[in-house]
Amino acid sequence: MSGIEIFQTWLVAFFTLALFSFLYKDNPVYKLAEHIFAGLTTGYQVGLIWDTVVLQKLWDPMIYDGKWWLFVPGILGIMMFSRFTSKYSWLSRIPLAFVMGTTGGIFLTTQLHGLVLPAMKSTMLPLGGGGGFAAALLAVVVVVGVISTLIYFYFSKEHTGALGVTAKIGIWFIMISFGAHFGYTVMGRVSLLIGRMQFLINDWIGSF
Repeated sequence: MSGIEIFQTWLVAFFTLALFSFLYKDNPVYKLAEHIFAGLTTGYQVGLIWDTVVLQKLWDPMIYDGKWWLFVPGILGIMMFSRFTSKYSWLSRIPLAFVMGTTGGIFLTTQLHGLVLPAMKSTMLPLGGGGGFAAALLAVVVVVGVISTLIYFYFSKEHTGALGVTAKIGIWFIMISFGAHFGYTVMGRVSLLIGRMQFLINDWIGSF
């Protein structure tokens, strides 16, 4: 292992332990690592946007491809920085309106085709068909879960009687869904922790 690699290993180990020090209490070492991490992330994002958006999507097409009409979105982008001045901050509302409108339209379309329609298709499974008893049982569970969850969010009538029982079943399905999402999140965080511990044990301590 070269000197540069040893220095990099010790530097990464220091910042890893500095972030873990927050488990004891908030301290200056943790704050130092936190500020450096935030600064590096901000700098990386600024450089990434400059290269992939300003240069590749705006400057290079205008200069080398003759797409001079791109100066219009370029001016709109510059107008966003007027938020830093109190006198001309109202100018930022113009490009912001374009951003909100286009983003809203694209987001609604992608969510409709990417989430809503596939989710609706998944609830329209044949109850008796093709996949055996397990597939039929799963289809029944999906249909019951969807209907009961939707009824739980139906507030035009008091949840009493059969409607109340169905709404309570919907609560169970909602809690199971929340639990699954929470478990997936925890599993992802534990995976990151395992990766850091493996680095400390194998790469850092193992280099002694």
